[in-house]
Amino acid sequence: MALQCGIVGLPNVGKSTLFNSLSSAKAQAANFPFCTIEPNIGVITVPDERLNKLAELVNPRKITPATVEIVDIAGLVKGASKGEGLGNKFLANIRETDAIIHVVRCFDGDITHVDGSVNPVRDKEIIDAELQIKDLETVEARITKTQKQAQSGDKQAKRICELLSGYKNVLVQGKSARTFVPDNKEDMKLAGEFYLLTNKPVLYVCNVDEKSAVTGNEYVECLRKSVEGEDAEILIVAAKIESEIAELETYDERQMFLAELGLTESGVSRLIKAAYKLLGLETYLTAGEKEVRAWTYMKGAKAPQAAGIIHSDFEKNFIRAEVIRYEDYVAYGSEAACRDAGKISVEGKDYVVRDGDVMHFRIG
Repeated sequence: MALQCGIVGLPNVGKSTLFNSLSSAKAQAANFPFCTIEPNIGVITVPDERLNKLAELVNPRKITPATVEIVDIAGLVKGASKGEGLGNKFLANIRETDAIIHVVRCFDGDITHVDGSVNPVRDKEIIDAELQIKDLETVEARITKTQKQAQSGDKQAKRICELLSGYKNVLVQGKSARTFVPDNKEDMKLAGEFYLLTNKPVLYVCNVDEKSAVTGNEYVECLRKSVEGEDAEILIVAAKIESEIAELETYDERQMFLAELGLTESGVSRLIKAAYKLLGLETYLTAGEKEVRAWTYMKGAKAPQAAGIIHSDFEKNFIRAEVIRYEDYVAYGSEAACRDAGKISVEGKDYVVRDGDVMHFRIG
């Protein structure tokens, strides 16, 4: 299951430096706006120690972690919604992503700021405003298109117009579409078809200097206060440090480097996990002599849907799932021992998959 998160922000806030740390792909990183013109796409490995533990027990020929696609989108500028700074192209790139990782500069230094000074709240509001303006244009155009159908008595069209009006009300107030919550799941599904930029889940990443990597700084606190009303998380990352960590060859070297800085986990690892949480994603596992593998699914998925992630035929021809809790697998040491201890449950089509389930699917 490929999930795509777009890294956005003003020029020169550290997006490409962070992207380079996340991905083996190498985006340019230079001290001037519009260094990134075409979106760079990197495939990021999702850190999961459970895979390593299962591999120790099973000794497979192959270990395959889950992955996430990260897109480095060129820096937006004021006026992007009207086409400034290649704005239309950049906004189209954002529309294609599933979530937004909004990088905000929270450090001083010699790197040129596009607006002449460091102010994370202002920078955030510039990006928000451009996306909101574009969404308002989308909503108004859709209302115009749907109104005639609604007036003719089409119930679905009427409901769409009501939803669009709800979004318009918050957008004209300078708020993001995600602040408007539809009444029920059916309306939420319908709203997803509007593809509004500010309805995407967002994670704010504060790019700080080395001395602020652990506790943050005043810039971070200002931004934290400004997003209190949003359903959004803030993450502190020092992109420059992450780029140095990415160049270290061994796990032990990376851990020593982190320990010297007072960190227990890299910002990259925390960022990927935060993106998972942001999108309601979980992981189930398969374990065998050929391969130990992690599979990404949407939280709340049932067993047939989870099977379909491996292959669409698995969902169509699903019979049952054999499930071992990860903790039981580790405690008993093998699938056979779990079976002898009665720790394998047989589940049907209504079983809701849990994070960390070790699963086998029986297919007709």
